[in-house]
Amino acid sequence: MFSLSNKLYAITDRRLSGLSISEQVSQLIDGGARLIQIRAKELSAAELLREAEASINLARASGARIIINDRADVALALKADGVHLGQDDLPPQAARQLLGPEAIVGFSTHTLEQAIAARSQPVNYIAFGPVFPTTTKKKPDPVVGVDAISRVKEIVGDMPLVAIGGITAENAPTVLSAGADAVAMIGALCAPQGSIGQNTAKIIQILTPAERV
Repeated sequence: MFSLSNKLYAITDRRLSGLSISEQVSQLIDGGARLIQIRAKELSAAELLREAEASINLARASGARIIINDRADVALALKADGVHLGQDDLPPQAARQLLGPEAIVGFSTHTLEQAIAARSQPVNYIAFGPVFPTTTKKKPDPVVGVDAISRVKEIVGDMPLVAIGGITAENAPTVLSAGADAVAMIGALCAPQGSIGQNTAKIIQILTPAERV
């Protein structure tokens, strides 16, 4: 079964970081991230293809996995590790048929009803949120709160649950205690600029205290 080893699901953001995708991925890997989603909705398909290819080459050398946001076609063309889909994207069943049984397919949900429906989809993990207010989406869905994480975990059972939306180093332990298997982070990693690797290492240490040296 797909697992989330260090409880961090890192997501890129060129606007916040001021860096190219491959530069972000390099720093995330240096900080210890092993599951990274390339999210760059503002890029053309050609630009995304170039940036993602460079990032995948970096990841393969380090053992990290790269997930492409939205674009199953780009994931297929580059043989990325998988794709993350939203409610308005290609349906998970179609993405699974396109990418094959070994690909990682993730699916965003924002309500209990969506989480219930997602259980029957051919996905490897379900993302749920936003848990807290977030500024990384232009039109975010309504905030669900920490308590909803516990209810969704009861719904999805053994399927990995990724909490997303406004999660920081300070509130992440509470979200994990509520039942999330991992936390997706963007702003907490990408800002302040130039310290992505340091931010990543610090957060992983907070999320996995038993592994501290």
